[in-house]
Amino acid sequence: LTGEHLRICPQGYTCCTSEMEENLANRSRAELETALRDSSRTLQTMLAAQLHSFDDHFQRLLNDSERTLQDAFPSAFGELYTQNARAFRDLYTELRLYYRGANLHLEDTLAEFWARLLERLFRQLHPQLLLPDDYLDCLGKQAEALRPFGEAPRELRLRATRAFVAARSFVQGLGVASDVVRKVAQVPLAPECSRAVMKLVYCAHCLGVPGARPCPDYCRNVLKGCLANQADLDAEWRNLLDSMVLITDKFWGPSGVESVIGSVHVWLAEAVNTLQDNRDTLTAKVIQGCGNPKVNPQAPGPEERQRRGKLVLQEKPPMGTLEKLVSEAKAQLRDVQDFWISLPGTLCSEKMALSTASDDRCWNGMAKGRYLPEVMGDGLANQINNPEVEVDITKPDMTIRQQIMQLKIMTNRLRSAYNGNDVDFQDASDDGSGSGSGDGCPDDLCGRKSSKKSSSSRTPLTHALPGLSEREGAKTSAACCPQPYAFLLLLLILSLGLAAARPRW
Repeated sequence: LTGEHLRICPQGYTCCTSEMEENLANRSRAELETALRDSSRTLQTMLAAQLHSFDDHFQRLLNDSERTLQDAFPSAFGELYTQNARAFRDLYTELRLYYRGANLHLEDTLAEFWARLLERLFRQLHPQLLLPDDYLDCLGKQAEALRPFGEAPRELRLRATRAFVAARSFVQGLGVASDVVRKVAQVPLAPECSRAVMKLVYCAHCLGVPGARPCPDYCRNVLKGCLANQADLDAEWRNLLDSMVLITDKFWGPSGVESVIGSVHVWLAEAVNTLQDNRDTLTAKVIQGCGNPKVNPQAPGPEERQRRGKLVLQEKPPMGTLEKLVSEAKAQLRDVQDFWISLPGTLCSEKMALSTASDDRCWNGMAKGRYLPEVMGDGLANQINNPEVEVDITKPDMTIRQQIMQLKIMTNRLRSAYNGNDVDFQDASDDGSGSGSGDGCPDDLCGRKSSKKSSSSRTPLTHALPGLSEREGAKTSAACCPQPYAFLLLLLILSLGLAAARPRW
C-alpha cells in the first residue's frame, strides 16, 4: 500500500490498513495505560503496607496501655477506679479518635478528663459531705493552683500532644501519598500522547521494519511529553517524603511516640496515687478556698477502705518493633523519591523493548536510523519544544494540580508536627470518595460536642487516615460543610480566650 491513508505513521509504503493503524493505536494506548497502572499499583501497595504496619503498631501500644490499666487499677484503687471506669475508658476512646483524625483538641480533651475525674474522686473521697455543683465548680477553679494530681497531668499533656501529633501525621502522610498515586493513575492520556505512543511502538511494523526497536532518546521524549504533568509532582512529592523521614525523629526519647502512647496508664496511676497521698491537705485547701460544705446526714463516715497501697507502674522498654518499621520505611521512601521524574525512563527501559543503543539500527519515528533531537527536561514547562508530543504548556492537568496542593498541605502539617504543633487543614479533593484528609468545618455547623462533659460524643474526622476510614464506618464519616475563613478566625480568637481561662493541668 502507498500509505496515503495513514493518519499517524509516516506515509510511505506500508502493510497497514487504516483499520489496522487504528487498532494498533488503541492497543499501544492500552499497553501504556496498563504499564502506568502497574507502576502506580506497586507504589501504592508499598505505601499501604507501611501505613497498616505503623497504624497497627501505634494502636497496639494504646490498646496494651488500656489493658494494663484495666488489669491493675481495680485491685489497687478499688471503687475509686471501678466507679469511674467509664471515664478512663472514654479517655482512651478519645485518644484513639484523635489519632484517627477526629476533630478534637487534645489539650482540651485531657483538661476535661482531669476536671471530670477530680469532681468524681473528690466526691467519692468525701461521702459524708454534700457537694453541690457550685461547690464543685469552685473546686475546678482552684485546680490549677492546688495541683491535686501533682505533675502527672502536665507531663502527660506536654508529651502526649507531641507524640500523638507525630504518630498521626506520619500515618496520614503515608495515606495521602498513596491517595495521590491512586488519583494520578486515573488521569487519562491525552490524544496527542496516544498518537505519539502509536508512532513509537507500532509504526515500524507498519513500515516493514518490525525488528527495529525504538531509540532510547526517542522513547524518553515521547514519555516525557506524555507524562509532563505527572513530572510536576516531583518537587512536592520529595518535600512530603523528606518531611515524613524527618518526623520519625520524634518517635524516640522520653516524649517519643513509643514511650508516651504505650505509657498513658503510668501517668494516670501516678495521678491517682498523688490524689490519695495528698487527700487531707487538698481537702483543707479546698475548704479554705470554697468554704465549709454541709454534712450529709445520710452518709456513712469516710470509707478508709478506699485508700489502697500505691500502684507503681513502669514504662515498658521498647521491643525494637518500631525501630525496624522506621528503618524499612526510610529506605523505601528514599527509593521512591524520584518516582515521578524517573517514570518515563523506567517505562522505556522495562516496557518498551528499546534498542540497546542510539545508533543507525534503531527506530527514530520516521525510519531505521539515528535519533538526533535532544532529550527534553522534566515537567510541563520543558515540553514547549518537544519534537514528538504536542504539549500545551499553558493548560496543566487540574487533577494533578489538585494533588500537588494535597502534597503541599500534608507537608506543612508534617513540618508543624515536627515542632509539636497540630494544624488543621481542609481537603482540596473534590471526589467525595471518603479517602484523603476529609473536610473540616466549624463546631456549631457540624454538630461538635454539645457539652464538654459529654465524653461519649463522636466528632468528624478532619484528618482521617486515607485507606483506613472505610473500615471505621459511620463513626469516622467525614464532615461536609464549608469552612468560612472569617468565621474560623473568630472561632480561633474565642478558643484562645477560653484556653486562657481553663485550668492548665
